[in-house]
Amino acid sequence: MSLIDNARAVRENAYVPYSKFKVGAAIRATSGVVYVGCNVENVAYPEGTCAEAGAIAAMVAGGDTRIAEVAVIADCPKPISPCGGCRQKLAEFADGDVVVTLTTTDGIVLQTTVADLLPGSFDADYMSRV
Repeated sequence: MSLIDNARAVRENAYVPYSKFKVGAAIRATSGVVYVGCNVENVAYPEGTCAEAGAIAAMVAGGDTRIAEVAVIADCPKPISPCGGCRQKLAEFADGDVVVTLTTTDGIVLQTTVADLLPGSFDADYMSRV
């Protein structure tokens, strides 16, 4: 199963009673293990949590901490892009050249990198004088 197929499958599990906007994400860790996540909304936080954050949490819970590849899918007119918070989370666990595949359920695909999604990301080097 491809990374996009994994993201497509988990997208169906999204809990989105408010927005009805399902997003699925799949991450291949450097170990080769694939972790998935979907967005989850609740009444107190109707914007919900993001699919990418869920996949990263699953990856860390699974004992991996480095991302080798990412795929994100949603039913929208153009490839879905991670929110700002998820871009920073991706930058925390992935090198800048890691490929991020953004796609629609219709099959429109855009490939980019973590660095292109978040140029100038904040990292531990900024705190080197502390």
